[in-house]
Amino acid sequence: MIGAGLFAAHLTALHAAVTADEAKQLGTTLTAIGAEKAGNKDGTIPEYTGGLTTAPAGFQKGSAVRPDPFASEKPQFSIDAKNVDRYGDKMTEGAKALMKARPDWRMDVYRTQRTVSVPKFVLDNTVKNATRAKLSDDGLSMRGARAGIPFPIPKSGNEVMLNYLARYQGISNVIPKYTAYNVDAAGKLVISTQGSYLTESVYYGDTKADEPVWLSRVRANYTGPARRAGEAAMVVDPMNYSENGRRAWSYLPGQRRVRLAPDLAYDTPNPSTSGMSTYDDTSMFNGKLDRFEFKLVGKKEVYVPYNTYRFTFNDKPEDVFTAKFINPSVVRWELHRVWVVDAKLKEGQRHVYSRRTFYIDEDSWHVVASDQYDGRGQLWRAGFNYLAPLYDAGTINATASHYDLIAGTYYANIWPGAGGVKVMEQLTPDTSWTADALAGQGVR
Repeated sequence: MIGAGLFAAHLTALHAAVTADEAKQLGTTLTAIGAEKAGNKDGTIPEYTGGLTTAPAGFQKGSAVRPDPFASEKPQFSIDAKNVDRYGDKMTEGAKALMKARPDWRMDVYRTQRTVSVPKFVLDNTVKNATRAKLSDDGLSMRGARAGIPFPIPKSGNEVMLNYLARYQGISNVIPKYTAYNVDAAGKLVISTQGSYLTESVYYGDTKADEPVWLSRVRANYTGPARRAGEAAMVVDPMNYSENGRRAWSYLPGQRRVRLAPDLAYDTPNPSTSGMSTYDDTSMFNGKLDRFEFKLVGKKEVYVPYNTYRFTFNDKPEDVFTAKFINPSVVRWELHRVWVVDAKLKEGQRHVYSRRTFYIDEDSWHVVASDQYDGRGQLWRAGFNYLAPLYDAGTINATASHYDLIAGTYYANIWPGAGGVKVMEQLTPDTSWTADALAGQGVR
């Protein structure tokens, strides 16, 4: 692990902001949001030069589908069951276990492209946050952060995870028509859920408040399959859990009413994936940090899904989701530096996972992979987040998928496909985020 020793002395310093001298690294040796600017010694990870900000030829401004800017590139090599031992030190435990369980799966590895870019106001605020942001609520929340990455030079696992929860995703993004696909152990492809999905970053979009009350909010309106048509759900997460809790509501057309939904959290099975995942598997992790101890292990170079335009905006799901795994031919893998955070279930807490290892991309603060262990300590689910930077908007779409190594199944949730992703530059009105508004949008 690169840097594991460097951070070991700081893992218990949960409430300390960095010093002004430490913050001087931002914009010099580090990017403004905390990634190492330099490439690696082998030259397999390039220097960061600002990310991808120019759309490829043929892209029409305002289009929801982004063409692959690297469509002409070919894989440098592939990792499969025959050569996995050669590359295993740069693979997640989940990836290695998946290759062992399904030996015909492979990873096509391409030249690393550091494409992440974010707006200037995010960069500026991140630099300010470095010396003013502090953990609160025993590490579960943060204070003093404004519209930027809270802890660009993290000293604990909680700070890294809060960076992920407060990552820049744009102000307001809509997936007009997403699909959740499940593939069972027999290889049958099933549509689990279809609908529209709206996610908003109040933390970045609320410019009137010194400190927004809410961190983020999401709303899903389900259109299919028939058993789910007309349902809707809405979740709002707070900045500080000591002042507010998660607020969640669901609308069921059969009852014609909106109900509080406190179970839309933690390890409650997620109906969007027909129970193949938990609610806090959504986007690889979401919600409160209180049930796990998050230990910052350090940094590591890992092959992860990146610049996955051919997967994210594909218009042929039958070619993407094959009987045993997502078609390797449509997934681009690259070598990137990631923060490694090991999460162990706290004594006295309940969850179906006893341990989770998260791999967080240094350039974007997105969780790009996870290993999830059951109550016996056995590796159960291997998770991957497929990142497609939206070069016209300075943000990223991420599609989460988990492989069940025990049941032999897998799913992909909130996959945009041909519907694409629309990006808006301002929040929708707060009146759109009430129980009455959810009822009004439901199908009776």
